[in-house]
Amino acid sequence: MQDYLWLNDVEIIKKLQNQIEQLKLEANSKATFLIDKSGQMVASSGDSDEFDATSLAALVAGNVAATDGIAKLLGEKEFSVLFHEGENEHLNITLVDGKLILVVLFDDSTSLGLVRLKMKKYVKIIADILNDSKPNNSIQQDIFSDITDEDIEKMFRKGS
Repeated sequence: MQDYLWLNDVEIIKKLQNQIEQLKLEANSKATFLIDKSGQMVASSGDSDEFDATSLAALVAGNVAATDGIAKLLGEKEFSVLFHEGENEHLNITLVDGKLILVVLFDDSTSLGLVRLKMKKYVKIIADILNDSKPNNSIQQDIFSDITDEDIEKMFRKGS
């Protein structure tokens, strides 16, 4: 759970949102999403009027979980990239630092090569943002490390 403390940091979420928007533009995609492994949307960009983004996020997370199971059966740590090709719409799905899932929805107006190239770039950027947020988490923990059970009991005693 400690790895997800950044979810409460508005500045980090803004940075992630900006990167998702940039990826959408650079990849010439219809939409981009950053979701956690439980299927919760962290950031998104693009027109999601054509589909239910919440359901898509949950289904992608389920897909990643199922694929993790397949990887383990085959003796792999994970399959970090998934691709779904439809007649008109395509999804490229990539794991980010084992914590998040980056999704790009695109059509034939852009190429898979461009999408993969840009996703590789942004996976690194997003991972760097997440890793840069870790020192703040340790500082938050250190604030409470000096509090003892006795201190807590004193706070709740009557008359204190």
